[in-house]
Amino acid sequence: MTTAPPDHSPPPPPLPPGTAGVVAVSKRFGAVRALGGVTLDFPAGQVTALMGENGAGKSTLLKILTGDHRPTEGHLHLDGRRLDLRSPADAHAAGIRIIPQEPEIIPHVTVAENVYAGALPRRAGRLLDRAELRRRTTADLERLGFAGVLDPDLLGSQLTPAQRQLVEILRALTGEAKVIAFDEPTSSLSEQEVEALFALIRRLRADGVAVVYVSHRMKEIFQLADRIAVLRDGELAGVQDAAATDEGALVRLMVGRDLSAVFTRARVATDRVVLEVKGLTTDHVRDIDLTVRAGEVVGLAGLIGAGRSELALALAGDLPIRSGTAMLNGKPLGGNPGRAIRAGLGLAPEERKAQALFLHRSIRDNTSVAVLERLRRFRFVRRGAEKQLAREYTERLRVRTPSIEHEVRKLSGGNQQKVVLARWLARKPEVLILDEPTRGIDVGAKAEIYRIVADLAEQGVALLVISSELPELLGLADRIVVMQGGRTTGELDRADATEEAVLHLAMADDLTPRHPSPGATS
Repeated sequence: MTTAPPDHSPPPPPLPPGTAGVVAVSKRFGAVRALGGVTLDFPAGQVTALMGENGAGKSTLLKILTGDHRPTEGHLHLDGRRLDLRSPADAHAAGIRIIPQEPEIIPHVTVAENVYAGALPRRAGRLLDRAELRRRTTADLERLGFAGVLDPDLLGSQLTPAQRQLVEILRALTGEAKVIAFDEPTSSLSEQEVEALFALIRRLRADGVAVVYVSHRMKEIFQLADRIAVLRDGELAGVQDAAATDEGALVRLMVGRDLSAVFTRARVATDRVVLEVKGLTTDHVRDIDLTVRAGEVVGLAGLIGAGRSELALALAGDLPIRSGTAMLNGKPLGGNPGRAIRAGLGLAPEERKAQALFLHRSIRDNTSVAVLERLRRFRFVRRGAEKQLAREYTERLRVRTPSIEHEVRKLSGGNQQKVVLARWLARKPEVLILDEPTRGIDVGAKAEIYRIVADLAEQGVALLVISSELPELLGLADRIVVMQGGRTTGELDRADATEEAVLHLAMADDLTPRHPSPGATS
């Protein structure tokens, strides 16, 4: 960390004493402006929520705060000092931490070693003191309210998404932290883990830590935040007192319009059954009966662990089917993913970064990978045709990118999800399964995903949508099938579906499947 060079420009508005923040910060990547003149403070002992559409500049601002990027213009301040952060190590030394949305876990070492990477306790100056390391990690888990949730001796490769998130939280809270930024921290956590996290954040606030909380979940924002800052198109659109604003006002600040009509779409389902599942049983689900018609959107609801994603993976050929059948236009599914793809099924999985995208490859590569056989001439891919395909779907899905050669890892979450969808649209599937299609993306990008779903249904694609957001399922689906404990517990027509009815089936003690409502087929 070094002293910044002299700046002879007019002084920006000062930040209040004892706070962290950015003053007149701008950031450009070539010709692309990611941030423009943002001045925002993060007061000690307060939770400042940071909201905005994907691409609004939130990630760029966080990376400037944590030393991953240096601002093109403007400054950082902390406790009245102007900072020039040249690396994440500088930010860490200054007391600034970030808990990223996508945890960075070392797979072949333990939880304890992941938490204390770079600061491992030693014996005799060289040997790793495993007993001390385990003691520290166990004490950290107890202190932060996560005792019994995580085994310090588990390998990184054995962790669930929720456990990986907890490791990142533990790692960030080692040492003295003055500013902690949480980036979509609850996207992989259970309800119990979310409650423990919220208790921890309130404790940090009471201890005088400045908390920055990035989330697209309005309910969480209003539960935690003292104030809400909204970015739009790289600029600060406004800062609201959380107690004096509401969801509608925040949405208008984020996207410049109301989203009241976001779920409006024509119902276009036909009588032609495209996907038919009878008695399907795997190691994770049992006796599943399910149909999806051409042009129909069927929602799949349930609590965490209900078996929804496992059912999707079985249909896509990624998990073995033990008994029962799954047919797509009379063609059997299961066995392997290639068979499912050839039959006309596409799957956009829940973990897009781990399960769908080639993060260090371009948008062009990621879009064309499922249709390379159509783009080949002899043994060679026709690059002109590949580029034309990628440009067509990038424009059609409104992917915000400087170029189709841009690496997918550099895109926002919403734009990454659009690239996954572009891959399957290029394949022209008969059935498309969308597993948590709007997880971790903002309200504006959600509206665009919903538009894509509506367009696909109008084109006659059969859609199976898995979502943990009940308003999303209620708005999108023609029918909702509910699962619990690996089995279906009921089915609701759109007209009969309410949050209460879905939750009743999702938490049913009696696992005997309910009969579908009149007119529905199970």
